[in-house]
Amino acid sequence: MRTMRASSSSPIPLYVQIAGDLRDRITRGVWRNGEAVPTLEQIADEFGVARVTARQAVQMLTTEGLLIPMRGRGTFVNAPAAVHKPVHVVTSLDELADTYRATTPELLTIEENTRVPPITAADGELAAAYTYMKRVHSTDNAPYCVIALYLDERLFARAPERFRNETVIPILMEYDPRPMARARQTLKIATADAATAHLLRIPVDAPVARIQRIINDTQGVVIYYAEVLYRGDLIQIDMDMDV
Repeated sequence: MRTMRASSSSPIPLYVQIAGDLRDRITRGVWRNGEAVPTLEQIADEFGVARVTARQAVQMLTTEGLLIPMRGRGTFVNAPAAVHKPVHVVTSLDELADTYRATTPELLTIEENTRVPPITAADGELAAAYTYMKRVHSTDNAPYCVIALYLDERLFARAPERFRNETVIPILMEYDPRPMARARQTLKIATADAATAHLLRIPVDAPVARIQRIINDTQGVVIYYAEVLYRGDLIQIDMDMDV
């Protein structure tokens, strides 16, 4: 079995690092559903950490529902084979809005007038101020992407409660006239850091699809900027080909 030695020099807490490795074993089927996992002492010895750190890692996976403790018997894997719906990479805002309408957002961070999106001159002009939001999107209680987005403060001010509790694109699509004049996105393949892995319940360094999405208004102002990290095992790209 592959063993990861937890790094005390990493900014990611030791127990989160260990939980990521243990989660990977469950995901890959090394530890099968219903199987007993090693004791806290064995986990602590394997990773070279204190027993309390091993307990925190196991508790994290217990909270996620991947492990279940049984008094007097030990801790067991509670992860029957999951059935994940593929996430299709869409090429229009209408399709994207339809996708997000079936999404449950969980707001992690919100900041007003403190950040600006990392755009270039080719992307467009900056708005006077932005609202920054970071959230996790889920379907059927399963997280499938982490999104960090910047929304023009003027748009956010029109429906602050809705933007805090609903996905952004469908709301923008309801406006008449729509504020979007141009939209584009770029997809790259990357790997998950520990924080992203924890939020998406995937192993550290698992493949993710990184999408940069930019929307401009008629004046060329960037009214929406987002960086989205999708689980790599859920992304599906369908393209017609010329013959």
